[in-house]
Amino acid sequence: MMSTEIKMADTGVVDEITRTCLLTRTRRISRIITNMYDQALRPYGVNAPQFSLLVLIARLGGASRAEIGRANYQERSTLTRNLALLLAEGWVEEMVSEEGGRSRPLVLSQAGRNLLVSAVPAWRAAQVKAKQALGEEGVAAIVGVTDSIPLGELVE
Repeated sequence: MMSTEIKMADTGVVDEITRTCLLTRTRRISRIITNMYDQALRPYGVNAPQFSLLVLIARLGGASRAEIGRANYQERSTLTRNLALLLAEGWVEEMVSEEGGRSRPLVLSQAGRNLLVSAVPAWRAAQVKAKQALGEEGVAAIVGVTDSIPLGELVE
């Protein structure tokens, strides 16, 4: 192909992706919403992904890194990086496994529980801001889609 033809083909591809790419659009929404929560949670020394991880660990009530990673759709390296601050701050603790094996379940510490409780007003404020940005239909669509995705099909 000549360079003019390549440029025209590139323009067509770029236009198609710009108009229809679900990845690009969901990542943009994610960055905007994450930023809202990051700003609200900043005074507590935690960012949105870390806060979300704290909530997940609290909900699981003691789980291995692998279980947390699967539940949060995260690869091991990403999870390790996100857990590092939580462990360093003492918000999450490793417990000795009751089975006596190598597994060391992670649980929320008292400091982690205190952080969650104290940050709830900031989280609620971010919720309001995010809902306003997304609108009622947007919120319903996001909740509906995430509730309908079969969990087992996404985790490899």
